[in-house]
Amino acid sequence: MATRPDPVLPADDAARALSRDLLAATHAALSYLEPETALPAISRIAFGLDPAGVPMTLISALAPHSAALRANPACALLLGEPGPKGDPLTHPRLMLQARAQFIAPDDPNRPTLRDHWLAHHPKSKLYIDFADFSLVRLHPVSALLNGGFGRAFRLSPADLT
Repeated sequence: MATRPDPVLPADDAARALSRDLLAATHAALSYLEPETALPAISRIAFGLDPAGVPMTLISALAPHSAALRANPACALLLGEPGPKGDPLTHPRLMLQARAQFIAPDDPNRPTLRDHWLAHHPKSKLYIDFADFSLVRLHPVSALLNGGFGRAFRLSPADLT
């Protein structure tokens, strides 16, 4: 039996550029595994990039995904929203597989990350310093860009910066 060629292409310059555009989002869908059941769950999160271009978020310890990511840092993100017209499945979207890293309150990088986060998410000033909130870097492991019908690309973490 003949094997079918992989329809997902390696990244090219256009795919890398589109992925970087999608990474400019201010929110994303975050998938994680629930610790008690190992079943997948999903949340909408605030999203941004740290000064080095690493995806990050701000999470309350009250959110179910906080405990889940502490128990198992493996996660996935979906970025990209459908446009106002046309089939939503033809609009570009980026899926990242990542590993979550919580930034400790005494981490020497936290003040820089905090200021950077607030520059892009100013409304977070109301709660970013509450004891239950943590900045979390989401280090990409791999990515898949669906650039529209017939345009799928595999990307490495290096392709995203």
